[in-house]
Amino acid sequence: MLTLSLLRNSTLRLLFQQLPKKITTECGSEKLLKEKVEASGDPNYIEFLPSWNPDEEVDLRADVSRHMRVIPDFVNETEEAALLADVEPKLKRMRYEYDHWDNAIEGYRETERDSWSPLCSEVLSRVRRLFPAGASLLPQVHVLDLAAAGHIKPHIDAVRFCGNTIAGLCLLSSAVMRLTHEKKPHIQLDALLERRALYIMSGVARYEFSHAVLGGEHSFFRGKRVIRGRRVAVICREQPDKSTSG
Repeated sequence: MLTLSLLRNSTLRLLFQQLPKKITTECGSEKLLKEKVEASGDPNYIEFLPSWNPDEEVDLRADVSRHMRVIPDFVNETEEAALLADVEPKLKRMRYEYDHWDNAIEGYRETERDSWSPLCSEVLSRVRRLFPAGASLLPQVHVLDLAAAGHIKPHIDAVRFCGNTIAGLCLLSSAVMRLTHEKKPHIQLDALLERRALYIMSGVARYEFSHAVLGGEHSFFRGKRVIRGRRVAVICREQPDKSTSG
């Protein structure tokens, strides 16, 4: 009996010694995978449209793949709810507009915010850490509320308002963002912006491609319909480059 007891105790000790190592290894692998996705985005959320021949502008395809990143599930449900709780009181006092100043958006409300709850501040700090080292960000966060029937027309954000990098959290609804090359409009790609995802647009994607958020009737990704509802985007932006912003 004593021998059996010692054997059991030895076996249990061995199991407990191995278990933390396995958990640590798995957690470490998951962390590395997450860091890799955050660094380069998930390519499964980018679709090059058939009009762009794979043999055409190969270098441009590689560049835009690096500069248009989508990170799925960047925030969880609790964080999404906290962000909405911070912005909803002001948004609810506003009407949806259909005559944007540069005719870029239909069915929207927008505001800017520089004070956030502690949880939201932590989320936004995670977003800001993904900007290039040394980047100077605008102090206010842009909040864009797009009605279920609203859409954003193709446009390139004015350089006098923001710089190289733009990062947006997608809340409440998934959407499809279409990027179209300014000089060669047949060169197009779609980005699936799932609910609670983060997109980061910079470089070639920022300056050489217009971007649009498709209306519900046009929202398809890889041949499957993407149901569009009301969508709130919480957007951090780099400060304009003084040499190009006039």
